[in-house]
Amino acid sequence: MERNSLPTEVILSQSAQSLGDISLDWMPQPGNYLNLADKNYIVLERRHRYHLKFGRYQLHKIALYVQSAPLPTETSWVEGKLILGDANCRFNAHSELIRCAINPMGACGGCRYFERR
Repeated sequence: MERNSLPTEVILSQSAQSLGDISLDWMPQPGNYLNLADKNYIVLERRHRYHLKFGRYQLHKIALYVQSAPLPTETSWVEGKLILGDANCRFNAHSELIRCAINPMGACGGCRYFERR
């Protein structure tokens, strides 16, 4: 295992069924999407599991509680993370959870508020 990778257990939220152990080189947050065995999941919750070693608690493993979810249709990659909406719009929030400040639920295509950066 690489030094910067995190041992992670992926758990299906509704049934508490373990989908397996993986190693991640990034810290998934609730709202992030995860692709595992060609299926897409959204992270609902992240829990840390610690072990006591030499009188100190050390991070042992991360548990991700996920739910099956399709990828949103309008997405952009910005600095290695998947964000909602068109990243070229001035009002885009650059977030995995909200599309933009003016039209958070609407589609970017055909939006009357769209302004290029």
